[in-house]
Amino acid sequence: MILCTAINHCICDGIGTSQFLHAWAHVITKPTLDLRILPFHSRHVLKPRDPPQVTHTHLGYTKTTFKDNNIHVDINQYLQSQPLVPTSFTFTSAHILRLKRRCIPSLKCTTFEALASHTWRSWVRSLDLSTTFKVKLLFSVNVRKKLIPEIPQGYYGNGFVLACTETAVKDLVTSKLHHGIKLIQQAKSSLTDGHVRSMIDLLEDKNVKTDICSSLVISQWAKLGLEDLDFGQGKPLHMGPLTCDIYCLFLPVAGNFDAVKVQVSVPECVVEKFEYYMMDGLDEEENGEQNGFI
Repeated sequence: MILCTAINHCICDGIGTSQFLHAWAHVITKPTLDLRILPFHSRHVLKPRDPPQVTHTHLGYTKTTFKDNNIHVDINQYLQSQPLVPTSFTFTSAHILRLKRRCIPSLKCTTFEALASHTWRSWVRSLDLSTTFKVKLLFSVNVRKKLIPEIPQGYYGNGFVLACTETAVKDLVTSKLHHGIKLIQQAKSSLTDGHVRSMIDLLEDKNVKTDICSSLVISQWAKLGLEDLDFGQGKPLHMGPLTCDIYCLFLPVAGNFDAVKVQVSVPECVVEKFEYYMMDGLDEEENGEQNGFI
């Protein structure tokens, strides 16, 4: 059985989508039992203030302009102007452990932080950008527990924002993995109640657009629980999008909770370089580990 869904982000985010699908599966398999999590419909908890109060700087919505030999550089435009090839990499727990060991000096980090930094760095290295060019990383962050008061359990609307960090190409590609990880951690920690409320108010201006001209965008789907959905016929063999885009997705791996699949499309001319940078030194088989590249 193949189940396809089309979800409008105006209705819900990834967490909300997972909540809805699990409720659907619950109704089918346990029709006499109440839902474990009841939907919370009050969208006003994330409404903008009146009047809007933009009190913080929001890097993800600040246009980056860069010229190389007097030619304006737009990475997004460059990517879309040529054939793109889907790439997919499965990182096992062993791969992720090796990534974390590269964080010298020693730095505590999550799986997402290590993998996001590594993917961002590999992506930038493969594109051969000018070393003085500034690149951004945009990534989704759940803010349900960051707001005061916290958003009640069961809220399925858009309870996430795009965190953003920026650095020069030279600093990202010549530094160890910890450089990107620290930037990601700082971007996450900056998302206070005041910062998020300011972003909500900023987005009331419909002319405000996400700056993607120099950005890699990562969306975290790996820990939404979608790989555990059971409509009565067993858990999924695969969960993921129908197509692969220039936006990077972290996906769950069926039957392996600790593994993460990274999926993103890149220009045909850089596929081999990107594959090399993504798996360089991580694919050595130790103690019978399986090859981690798909």
